[in-house]
Amino acid sequence: MKRKSFVFAMIAGTLLLAGCNTIRGLGQDIQDAGQAIERASNK
Repeated sequence: MKRKSFVFAMIAGTLLLAGCNTIRGLGQDIQDAGQAIERASNK
C-alpha cells in the first residue's frame, strides 16, 4: 500500500511541476509576443 501511495505522489508531483513549467512558458511567450508588437508599432 505504501508503494502505491509513493508512486501516486511521484506521478502527481511530476504532473504538477510540468504544469507549472508549461504555464510559465506560455506566459513568457505571450509577453514576448506583446513586446514584438510594441516594437513593431514604434517603427
